[in-house]
Amino acid sequence: MRSIIDILDLSTTELSELIATAQDIIAHPETYSEACKGKKLATLFFEPSTRTRLSFEAAMYELGGNVLSVTGAGTSSAAKGESVADTAKTVSCYADIIAMRHPKEGAALVAANNASIPVINAGDGGHCHPTQTLADLLTIYREKGSFDNLTVGLCGDLKFGRTVHSLINALSRYHNIRFVLISPEELKLPSYVKNETLKKYGLPYVQSTDLEEYLPQLDILYMTRVQRERFFNEEDYLRLKDCYILTPDKLKKAKSDLCVMHPLPRVNEISVAIDNDPRACYFKQVLNGKYMRMALILKLLKEAQA
Repeated sequence: MRSIIDILDLSTTELSELIATAQDIIAHPETYSEACKGKKLATLFFEPSTRTRLSFEAAMYELGGNVLSVTGAGTSSAAKGESVADTAKTVSCYADIIAMRHPKEGAALVAANNASIPVINAGDGGHCHPTQTLADLLTIYREKGSFDNLTVGLCGDLKFGRTVHSLINALSRYHNIRFVLISPEELKLPSYVKNETLKKYGLPYVQSTDLEEYLPQLDILYMTRVQRERFFNEEDYLRLKDCYILTPDKLKKAKSDLCVMHPLPRVNEISVAIDNDPRACYFKQVLNGKYMRMALILKLLKEAQA
């Protein structure tokens, strides 16, 4: 039974196919309105979520399917001590596919290894977030027309930012990609991501603490929030939380076709004054995420039936 735990579980050919399906859904939504009729998606979210959970649920409803939902560990048998493995086996009896978010790295893999239906990782701790990356890729493709020859700036929390880790892994497979890694020293990209991806494939990258220095070079700027829930020390969070704030004044130095992205939720790192700038793409990402999750659900259910 195939599951998607990491973005690298999908080949570049499969990514292209998912993008093509998503674009066809956008163009012809009526064609897909009963594609999952009689099927059930279980959304198991043991960590807070708005966009990811609702976009999965909207995706399944728009495909004509139904949704079973668990929100928060306190509302499930996890509060009684049930293991992820047992939860996966149980939910497999009720649903046809699972989307799961969990605060512990590796939890989605444990679920996939024990479920008898496909499992989609909707974020596991600070590890990865493959379906956010699908949303990111469709956004980049619709804005730029290609994944090649891009300078991509990643700014903010690169240490705990699972969306950043997944996006680097995804883009590393395309031609002439250059990364600019902008963060405080305390939130630098983990060495394992650098070693296993950037250095392994000889990808050019620079590390800096200065957003404004590199902003004029960027084709993509991927802002992230400093994540309070990943900190053990409140003082460290408060010291770092506003280290990067993108403002209209700073954006004057950027390319006219820069694509400004953010996985959301936003706190202070992008001024609301930028929302109406044509370069602001973060709410487009939200909608693109629904379409890519529709495409992924279709793909996994089709493969499960084969």
